[in-house]
Amino acid sequence: MATQEELEQLGTIIGKARIGIITTVNEDGALVSRPMAVKDRDFDGDLWFFTEDPSHKTDEVRANPQVNVALDSGKGWVSVAGEASIVKDPAKIDELWDTGAEAWFTDGRNDPKVALLKVTAHTAEYWATDAPTPLVLLKYAKAAVTGGRPDVGEARTVDLDR
Repeated sequence: MATQEELEQLGTIIGKARIGIITTVNEDGALVSRPMAVKDRDFDGDLWFFTEDPSHKTDEVRANPQVNVALDSGKGWVSVAGEASIVKDPAKIDELWDTGAEAWFTDGRNDPKVALLKVTAHTAEYWATDAPTPLVLLKYAKAAVTGGRPDVGEARTVDLDR
């Protein structure tokens, strides 16, 4: 089970990420990835994204809810493995609605195609660093020249099943 420190680190990285790359499995069994804007970035174990329903993405989630979401905050990355579901709860849509969603749904939040993609995280692997990007790059370069491994941050895998 995740420690409080691990949850805080995940929350920090996810809270700064604006886009998640969501990977689903299509009807042929192939992996399909697409960028989507992250909503409600106060991580509590769930990730939220606006989506159109019906769509290829929602069909894929209904057929196989196992997904992965990759996020980058500039100070680290997170790869979340979890289970997705399609949510059409008007209260949750109102809570998360913003100008970004408005841009995708010209008929507004009452458009019948408006839905949320909810990803309930089971595990997350993260890499985090407090070092400035130029220093991280310098450490990579030094490791390449010396044959060593760069010490550029912390990496962990976290069990998030509740």
